[in-house]
Amino acid sequence: MAKQKKDLQISVTLDEDNVPEKIEWGGSDAAGTDSQNIRAMLLSMWDQTNKDTLRLDLWTKDMSVDEMKIFFHQTLSTMADTLEKSIQDERIAGDMRDFCAYFAEKMEIIEENGDNNA
Repeated sequence: MAKQKKDLQISVTLDEDNVPEKIEWGGSDAAGTDSQNIRAMLLSMWDQTNKDTLRLDLWTKDMSVDEMKIFFHQTLSTMADTLEKSIQDERIAGDMRDFCAYFAEKMEIIEENGDNNA
């Protein structure tokens, strides 16, 4: 099978105080589509040499507190899925999902019937 290379582009427009005003992203797999405007991103990369996580966390001025709460809840939930898939440990992924439910309750983003307020 031939090797493939995919590209990801992230563009950040900053104000005079270096606060993000606009974030756009796109990739080589997004055929026929332009870059998308987003309000927040969390990018984590593993540095195997130093055994350390490199991070880029950005959000725009327009990102509301309510949106940030939902964004974090959804990110944590997908991290539980990724953890389970990568290390095949249903128990610890379940514990993480329990924390996500607790987080959603404390942040008041889940209605009593369990539906997301988003």
